[in-house]
Formats: sequence, structure tokens, C-alpha cells
Amino acid sequence: MLTDVRTFLKARHTFPGLRSVARLICTLLVAALVIAADTTPSVPTADAHRYLDDVKALTTPAMEGRGDGSKGLSRAAKLIEERYKSLGLQPAGKNGYFQPFSVITGAELKGKNSLVVHSESGKTALKLDQDFVPFSFSASGVVTGPLVFAGYGTTASEWGYDDYAGIEVKDKVVVVLRYEPPGFAAKSGNNGLTIHSQLVTKAINARNHGAKAVVLLNGKLGDGEEDLLTRFGSVSGPENVGICIVHVKNAVAEEWFKAAGKSLSKVQNEINESTKPASFDFPDTLRVALDVGVESTRATVNNILAYLPGKTDEYVILGAHYDHLGRGNFDSLAPSQIGQIHPGADDNASGTAGVLELARLFAPLKGQLQRGILFMNFAGEELGLLGSAEWVKEPTLPLDKAVAMMNMDMIGRIKDDKVYIGGIGTGSTFQTILHQAEEKSTFQYQNSPGGYSSSDHTSFVTKRIPVLFFFSGLHSDYHKPSDTWEKINADAAARLLDVISNVGFQLASAATKPEFVAVVENPNPHAGTPAGGGGYGPYFGSIPDFGQTENGVRFSDVKPGSPAAKAGFKAGDVLVQFGDKPIKNLYDFTDALRRSKVGDVVQVTVLRDGKPVTASVKLEQRR
Repeated sequence: MLTDVRTFLKARHTFPGLRSVARLICTLLVAALVIAADTTPSVPTADAHRYLDDVKALTTPAMEGRGDGSKGLSRAAKLIEERYKSLGLQPAGKNGYFQPFSVITGAELKGKNSLVVHSESGKTALKLDQDFVPFSFSASGVVTGPLVFAGYGTTASEWGYDDYAGIEVKDKVVVVLRYEPPGFAAKSGNNGLTIHSQLVTKAINARNHGAKAVVLLNGKLGDGEEDLLTRFGSVSGPENVGICIVHVKNAVAEEWFKAAGKSLSKVQNEINESTKPASFDFPDTLRVALDVGVESTRATVNNILAYLPGKTDEYVILGAHYDHLGRGNFDSLAPSQIGQIHPGADDNASGTAGVLELARLFAPLKGQLQRGILFMNFAGEELGLLGSAEWVKEPTLPLDKAVAMMNMDMIGRIKDDKVYIGGIGTGSTFQTILHQAEEKSTFQYQNSPGGYSSSDHTSFVTKRIPVLFFFSGLHSDYHKPSDTWEKINADAAARLLDVISNVGFQLASAATKPEFVAVVENPNPHAGTPAGGGGYGPYFGSIPDFGQTENGVRFSDVKPGSPAAKAGFKAGDVLVQFGDKPIKNLYDFTDALRRSKVGDVVQVTVLRDGKPVTASVKLEQRR
């Protein structure tokens, strides 16, 4: 072509009328050469208005707070699916864009559910929901036995306090008080309640002492507080704590105390003033017959997955969870507003809208990038990272082709331009790539190397996939009905999406992929789900599989260099015994670990391929 142009340019001197035509051709030629030279694909900037519109759409009343198992979650899933279809992205689930899986969403009362009190004056049948109510995490079964009062149901060996000292509760029904002795606050060095106040802790402690059932009383009431029963299903706990536990009104129990020649309020005041136990047996003539039937409720929910093909079969993952709390239930941090829609604008409509906006920006680059991009929206995160755990267990694309996972959870409330990025130490190239992306923005970054925390990227770390976690920080509206779209900082979120798209583009285009690096963990600002006893007590170092495991806790991973790793434990092991404590679920493990001390050497037994493996573990201090 160039030879023909040169011939034409020479001819213009012989034929002057061709000069204007020559100029036009030269102009077109230069433009064509520029276009030909600039063939590198690029990603446009994020649109804050589109982004906010998606947050609004995900938080309308029709979405019902996107609770797992709700119609609102299904509507949100349909919205996401339709968006991927409109962008021409390939379905990457098992049923089109969907990957269905089953979750436990709560519990229902089934069967008789009765409580009959036998005393010298005869037999009294208590009324369900009026005099008593079971807890949703109660075991089911029929229990009969004498009553024994065990104070707050607490064994706090760290402070030399034990409500079970000096009494025998084996095969009896234990009566305990809500909360804990006020003196614990001073002993613990803070003004809040300790782990000993939690109902699950009380239930496990009673079970470990041989009790057959637990009766909880409200006891002393605050100013303006009524003696109300817990609404069934409103208090969190495991699927089955392994012992029957019910809530009984003070007025009913007051008659039991009178039969023992005591007063409920006076006994509680005695404990509170002295921070010493005041446990005792009720008269032998006082017995109860308890029949509890609790059945878990399940629902099928869906991860939503869409794929943008690249030139190879490797791919980068851009993900966020789209479920939230529905109408609150036990996860709500506004207990008085349980029953109201918790819209979850920041947690995590903000991250979901981010994935949708990035899908729109990347969609025109189909087949142009070195690697593909898998867009993922997880359900079941609020129930324990269940959606992401399901995908890594049953991946819809080859797991070994995943180059990196980038997770967005709560990116909509950026304040003072502060942004948190976790996991930067898990990929060998992350530092360099992030530095290049961060230089083009004005954010103040707080980066941490570790990849474990209470969000979906943790599931990928357990499979040795490098992760990056983008987070804008906690706030006072977290897990409350007040987490609404009006409080979203859309402009800042869009700027963060530009950083994320830059990083994603580099990962999808780089000649080499990042290698996974195991990192010694640091605390993460988005914490809260128990992870090997996270947050309390000494350090063990396992990462639990958050899917329900009956009769044990399965390790999805073991942190490098941790006490568990040093003892030889590894991913796939199922913990069944911790010292002298049998472990049936994650709550048992958390309770046992929190009762231990830094430096303790504990005999730990796991099942590996169905066979017991026992090793000594020296517990360490958390760092």
C-alpha cells in the first residue's frame, strides 16, 4: 500500500489537480495507521449513576432484605441473571447462570413441645409461647428429671468462678439466669458482657457437666423491661447444641424458688453483690417433664455466575455476595427492629452493584484479554460463607485455572477516602500491580497481607488461590435497617471500581500469573465469624468449613506456621475432641478454645479419612 501511495504523491506534481485529493488520502492514511497501532483493549471508567441505580434496585422493599431462602433473594438473583444475559456474557453455573445449593435458614417447632411441672401440689402444664418456649438451637427429645439451680450457668476458671462447683447436675434439669455476674465486667477489663453471657456457651457448659436439659430465666429486669420470652428463632446458635434448652418466665420459676424456701431476686442479688456462686438443689418433689421438637428449615438458593472468555482457559474471578439478613433475625444489630426489612445497601448491594458495573465495562472485551473473567455473586454468605464454600467444593470451571479472586464486600461507604485492601501478600505479583493501580487514584490505602477474614475470599484462600479483598470499613448502620441506599458514596465507590478494574485488567493481561503465597495472618477489620475460635482466647490456627458438619468441625484449611499446622493437622481433617471436650460443632470448638490458655498443651483428635489421629498442640498467643 505504501508503494502505491508514493507513486500517487509523485504524480501530483505532474497533475496539480490531484493535490487536494492527495492531502485527503494522506490524512486518512495517518488516521488508519494510528488506529492500527492502537489495538490494545482498554476498560472505560465506572459510572457512579449506573452503580447507584443498581444499589437502589437491590434494596427496594420487593427485595425483602435479600434474606437467604426469601422471595426477595430470588428476585435479586433474577435481576443479576437478566443483567448478565443483556451483556452477552456466557452462563457459567450448573443450571444456566445459577448454581443451586441447600442452606439451613432457621428452625420450626414440630410435635408436642410441652413442659409439665410436677410438685407436691400436683401437675401443672405450662403454655407454649406464654409460659415457656424452646430455643431454635435446642436438641429435640423427651426429658424428665429433678431441677437444680446453677446460677448463671457459668464456669469462668480464669476468675475462679464456677456455678457448678459443689453441686451434682448429671441427669438433671439445670435452671440458669440470663447474662452473667456484673463483676465479670471489671475482671475482664471492659464494660461489656463476656463470652460467658452467651446462651450457647451456657448450654454447652451444662451439657459438658452432664445435665439433661437447661431452663433459662430472665431474672432481674432492667428499668421498663418486661419479663418477655424470646421469640423462637430470634437468637443465633448452631443447628443443634446437643441439649434441650427452653426459656421460662420468672413468674413460673418463682414458685420453684418458694418451694426451696428462697426468692429468685434475693438469690440473684446475692450472686451479683459477691460475684460468688449460690447454686442449690430444688426439693426432690419438684420435677419437670419436657418434650421438645425442633426441625431445621432449609431452602435452595443460588450462586449466579457469568463468564467473559479470554484467549486462554485461565481466568480471573470478580465476586461479591448478594444475600443479606432479610428482616433481621438473630444477626441483626438492632434487636428491637427485628421484623423490619434490613435492606443491606452497603452489605452487600454495594459489592454486588460493583460486580455488575465491572461486568458492563469488561463485556465489550470478549475474547480480547489473555485470560477470561468469571463474574460471581454468592448466596449464603451471611450464614457462614456457604455460597463461596459451595463453589470451591463444586466448581463450575476448572479450579486450577483460576489465577486470582477479587472480592468486594461493603465498598459503598468510603469515608475520608480511606480504603482497605486485604490479601495483598497472597499473590506474588499483587504488590506491583496494586502499586501501579493505586498511583492513579487519590485514596488512602490501608493494606494488609493476609487473606483470611469473614467474607467469601476466605473460601478461595483455602484452595491456594491468591485473593484481594476490597472493603470501605464498618459503620453504625452495619446489620441494621438503617443501612440504606441514600448513605452510599457512589462517586467514591465508582473511583474504587476503576482501581479494581485496573487490577483485574492487569491480572487478565499479564504474561505471568501470580503465584500463591501463604501468609501469617493479621487481624482484618471485617471480622466476626468464628474461625478456629477467632477473636477470643489463644490461637489454634484452623479455618473451619462453614458448611454444617455433624459430629465435628471440618478444617477447610490450616494456617501455615500455626499450632495446628505444627501438630500435623491439615485441610480435610474433622476435629472431634479438644482436650477433655468432645467437639460436635463449631460452637463447641470455639467454647473449648476460649476456655484454654496461651501455652496450654492440648491433646487434639481429628478424623482423617474416617480414622482417628491424635496429636499434642501447644496453643499460642494471637498476633
